[in-house]
Amino acid sequence: MRKSKTLARIRKGETVRLCSLGHYIPAYVKHAAHFGFDCIWLDMEHRNFSSREVESLLAHSHLHDIDIMLRPPTLEKTRLYRYLEDGATGLMIPHVNTAEKTRMLVDAVKFPPLGDRGLDSAGLDADYLVHGTESYLKDVNQETFLVVQIETPTAVANAEEITAVPGLDGIFVGPGDLGLRLKHDPVMSLDDAIGKVAAACAANGIAWGMPVGSKEDLQRRREQGGQLLAHGGDFRAVMNMLERCAADFN
Repeated sequence: MRKSKTLARIRKGETVRLCSLGHYIPAYVKHAAHFGFDCIWLDMEHRNFSSREVESLLAHSHLHDIDIMLRPPTLEKTRLYRYLEDGATGLMIPHVNTAEKTRMLVDAVKFPPLGDRGLDSAGLDADYLVHGTESYLKDVNQETFLVVQIETPTAVANAEEITAVPGLDGIFVGPGDLGLRLKHDPVMSLDDAIGKVAAACAANGIAWGMPVGSKEDLQRRREQGGQLLAHGGDFRAVMNMLERCAADFN
């Protein structure tokens, strides 16, 4: 099966070059790969895609050799591993507050002995059975990944337990949701919360990351040990382009 660029970089202690995509733009997959990104964060939590559009984008990711980390709109077990069968390299699950929920997700998306994912081996992830099931099963748990999002004070408090769950591959801090909740429950600052998550990940050997908005922010999170760093995306790029072009009319 296809090797994950995200996991290869994590295992080398390197930064994973992430960008985000929230609309059906097949060419974006090629462009991201061309400019050296390792992985596209495909957001289905807040954006709408048809099943065929998702399948198309995943097929493009295999064609152009770039990972897609899909953030799904559901926790339905069979739907989660169907995204992996359709070619997603990884899943990022929002709003995970407990180790118990993390274990449930590992159970859904990892094959035994880590979890209880159902076996088909006739999807894109298994090269449509061309090379047989044995080769696929040897690699699949090592070349697909599960990332959970920490987005609440409760999740921060449980970060050590969450990051200790076997089969979890990464943590992604959601600063928008976490920052919003900390405004209403100011038990700590957002920076302190990020620091606690980073420390828990370091203690348990788990990669972590978050969105970054500038080169300076990127460097700061790298210095904290962040590896899954998302910088750039279609939504902001379109806004910036339209702002610049509109100004040309003045």
